[in-house]
Amino acid sequence: MTRAMHEQDPISVWIVDDTGFLKQGDHSVGVQRQYTGTAGKITNCQVGVSLCAANRTEHVPLDFELYLPQQWLDDEERRKEARIPSDQVFKTKPDLALDMIARAIADEIPGDIVLADAAYGTSSGFRDALRSYGLDFAVAVNATTGVWLLDAKERRRGAAVGVQKLGIELGLQAFRRVTWRTGTRGKLASRFCFRRVKAAHDDGSEPKDREVLWLVIEWPHDETKPTKFALTTLPRRMSKKQIVRTLKERWRTEHAYEELKGELGLDHYEGRSFPGWHHHVSVVLCCYAFIVAERVRHFPPSVRGEAQGYALRSAA
Repeated sequence: MTRAMHEQDPISVWIVDDTGFLKQGDHSVGVQRQYTGTAGKITNCQVGVSLCAANRTEHVPLDFELYLPQQWLDDEERRKEARIPSDQVFKTKPDLALDMIARAIADEIPGDIVLADAAYGTSSGFRDALRSYGLDFAVAVNATTGVWLLDAKERRRGAAVGVQKLGIELGLQAFRRVTWRTGTRGKLASRFCFRRVKAAHDDGSEPKDREVLWLVIEWPHDETKPTKFALTTLPRRMSKKQIVRTLKERWRTEHAYEELKGELGLDHYEGRSFPGWHHHVSVVLCCYAFIVAERVRHFPPSVRGEAQGYALRSAA
């Protein structure tokens, strides 16, 4: 399937994200009250972490991991009932994402840029691991993430500052309107500011040895202050519009989740076991991959909108 996508248009981006599987009871493996963007709040759910591959026109999940809270792993009775393997240990969501990325590299899946939201991108360990794999990243970070501004010679200038505070201090005059694509309701645009920085985190490394990054700050037109922040290793030779367009690819994952759940029943599994959850998800991913491969073969990149939607509905 990725071969068909790559032949149509090169795959350059991998996207890490997670989605919730809403539940009523407390017996489904990994379920607990936790935050999920699916509901936009803390609720009773399972959470699955996904890795997707994307090219210019298509987006397909490659892998999924179920997040297992520590309380599940510490409870022998629940482990036995849910058939959780004896060697399964606690892993954070970034850890699960890195496991999937390592598998994708081993399987020689095309892709060299990783996108992720702030739940992953704020972790300096996650970012460092991506670089150790030879991957570039463009990841969201929290508003309080600290950075050092750099001068023209890439030397640190002043004390470390939170990225939101920095955006406010720079003021609207530092932001420029960037349009990244045309959507169904017109052009998608916002105000962006780019600055060369080094991340100011406490990991024991010397600041002088840390990589120089782009900090991308977004100040939407309907907001009174900057609200979105990203760090990226994307090269300076890329235009600012290209960098913004790459960053915005991450939101296509939500559309894939909608199709997986609405058309293929990703979140309709009623079983309780660890192997059963992974079996169900694997079947759904295979079905979705088949649909995307057929869509790639039968609808060239110039075809958009209703034709692609019809292809998915018909195949499903």
